[in-house]
Amino acid sequence: MIYGLRPILEAIENQRDISKIYFLKDGNGVLFNQLKHAAKKAGVGTSFVPEEKLYKLTKENHQGAVAVLSPISYANLEEVLEATDLTENPMFLLLDGVTDVGNYGAIIRTAECTGVKAVVVSEKGSAPINAVVVKTSAGAVFNLPICKVNHLKDAIFLMQAYGIKTVGASEKADNSIYDTDLNTPLALIMGSEDRGINPSTLKTLDKTFNLPMMGKIASLNVSVACGAMLYEAVRQRQD
Repeated sequence: MIYGLRPILEAIENQRDISKIYFLKDGNGVLFNQLKHAAKKAGVGTSFVPEEKLYKLTKENHQGAVAVLSPISYANLEEVLEATDLTENPMFLLLDGVTDVGNYGAIIRTAECTGVKAVVVSEKGSAPINAVVVKTSAGAVFNLPICKVNHLKDAIFLMQAYGIKTVGASEKADNSIYDTDLNTPLALIMGSEDRGINPSTLKTLDKTFNLPMMGKIASLNVSVACGAMLYEAVRQRQD
């Protein structure tokens, strides 16, 4: 972490990878507003919190802002796609608003184990990559390209332009994942823990399917659901 208005501003201007900036909810002033503007322009995720939260992050004089530096360097999605051989039926994973760091780390770990080429997240509304994510991913964050985009729909449209099939789970879908062809260049979209895939995002996908539910509980933890889907794609590639 780094704290203080000027140091954080310098970090942005020097293009350091910042996961998130926590701002004092009622903060104000010329430099404070300059930093807010710079963060927005750079696409850095922000959160406005009470002072107690800032002092939990650091006991130092934070001046109303604390930034969490990312332990990784984010990859460029277009560069990743350009370097990928689509004849090998690659898989990509897009996360639509996964905010729990434990789930995030577990998903990255499974993605790395199943041969996913890259994980894609949006600038806002996603969990930061912090020490918890690194630990729960078992270090997989260092082995797998992670790309940040302004809007997830942009990534979906880009992948479709490359001929990559975009798919996601929906309880309203008529067909099961087990009746869906996943043995193709594939981008799997996973939704947030509470609402699933955003309805407007769901409409952009090439295909939706459901995961059969046999018990009384109607949903799975997002990291468990992600594992089930990725391994079904792996199974189909081995048939």
